[in-house]
Amino acid sequence: MNKKKIIYWSTTGIISAMMLFSAFGYFTNADMKAAFVHLGFPDYFRIELGVLKVLGALTLILPMISDKVKSFAYFGFALAFVSAFIAHISSGDPIAVAIAPIVFLAILGVSYYYQDKWN
Repeated sequence: MNKKKIIYWSTTGIISAMMLFSAFGYFTNADMKAAFVHLGFPDYFRIELGVLKVLGALTLILPMISDKVKSFAYFGFALAFVSAFIAHISSGDPIAVAIAPIVFLAILGVSYYYQDKWN
């Protein structure tokens, strides 16, 4: 396996696993529900975001999905990370909490960059 393929699948795996893990928490964890209230979001948004995170993660890791469709998942995740950063900063959360989405945005960017490079 070449270096570019390892970088692509590692970063894509990290993003997909994190998105699936957070979506599961949105559906099952009372603390996550409280976090959405703290950020000022309606409860239906938590469910909507959880479903979209599952669909986006599957889109990124399933090889039969076209690159055009994957681009929508990359954009959606990038938008979610930037929005999460803004929401955490706006609600007065500590910088350590607010910076996490930016770290994942950087990992997502690496995955996107290497998407077509390893073939």
